[in-house]
Amino acid sequence: MKIALVLDDSLDRPDGVQQYVLSVGRYLIAAGHDVHYVCSEATRDDLEGTLHSLARNVHVTFNGNGLKIPLPVSRRALRAFLERERFDVIHVQTPHSPLFSGRLVAAARRLQGAAVTIVGTFHILPNGRLAALATRALGVLLRRNLRLFDRFCAVSAPAAEFARRAFRIDPIVIGIPIDVDALAAEGARGRTAREGSDEVRLAFLGRLVARKGAIEFVEALGALPASTRERIHVTIGGRGPLAADVEKAIEEARLGAVVEMPGFVAEEEKAAFYAAADIAVFPAMGGESFGIVLIEAMASGSDVVVGGDNPGYRSVLGEGADTLVRPRDRAGFAAALARLIDDAGLRATIRAEQARRVRDFDVSTVGPRIERLYASE
Repeated sequence: MKIALVLDDSLDRPDGVQQYVLSVGRYLIAAGHDVHYVCSEATRDDLEGTLHSLARNVHVTFNGNGLKIPLPVSRRALRAFLERERFDVIHVQTPHSPLFSGRLVAAARRLQGAAVTIVGTFHILPNGRLAALATRALGVLLRRNLRLFDRFCAVSAPAAEFARRAFRIDPIVIGIPIDVDALAAEGARGRTAREGSDEVRLAFLGRLVARKGAIEFVEALGALPASTRERIHVTIGGRGPLAADVEKAIEEARLGAVVEMPGFVAEEEKAAFYAAADIAVFPAMGGESFGIVLIEAMASGSDVVVGGDNPGYRSVLGEGADTLVRPRDRAGFAAALARLIDDAGLRATIRAEQARRVRDFDVSTVGPRIERLYASE
């Protein structure tokens, strides 16, 4: 099949939707399909598959994330593009812009009718009332365009439920695929780095924005008993507007001797970064529809992955009391970390469960489900 993976944002960015698109694309190429990436302005030249950059974009902030949204794309240019390519499947990341992906979907349906299959993956779970209202308004705006789709999936059960309420679509749940074995192999260097160390290593990786909970993580570390703090080493990776505030929190908690901030961690270094951690901590407070960082850390070799107690992360981690934390509850957050730091046996038990759980998201399991979505009648 000739398949277009479509997103409004740029593929130059390393965020979750882009990781989903690239992971699906790699699987489809390996399965023998002709894969094309269709997005707004992008400059990368390292993709297997064909990249089509069809619109300029502008940077905005929504739902606690920075993202790039496309400027209106010419309907004539879209029609010429679709006439030339004649895709069998168009797979759109939703919610989507009516001025880019929406126009592409409408043009494809007019041009090819039932000869093209149009599917959507629903990704979003709002962070707060304002984001929820804005997303619902977009759902109303897109209602007619959504009727042009053949089928939908969502990356998690919470995202699917929100899609039903706000967009009046009924997606099946298909998680984000990752290559578990490849990440495990890439993480080997990180696991070697902590062999023979008596320290318990903790790590955070993500954008340094309020929603991701880096400051709350530092505050919880500061609330640990002194004897526990002396046994840990902490790495906080990532960059963002709160970097100076995180550094200030580290100083105020007198954690400078045990916490380092290396800044940006390149994509090719992420697996080793995660694998170097006994405990990987992602205390996001909301707005997470899935949590690809959780399964990447599990697959890479972090002994235990801890996440904020939000619906998207809960869909990955389950209901385990030892791996879900409320970031704003400083005492409870600190107590959860202390249990894991002090109890190697508990970490080993959780590691075994998470190693089993992460297999549910392996590309060999998820990829065929996406292919079946394309082929369903």
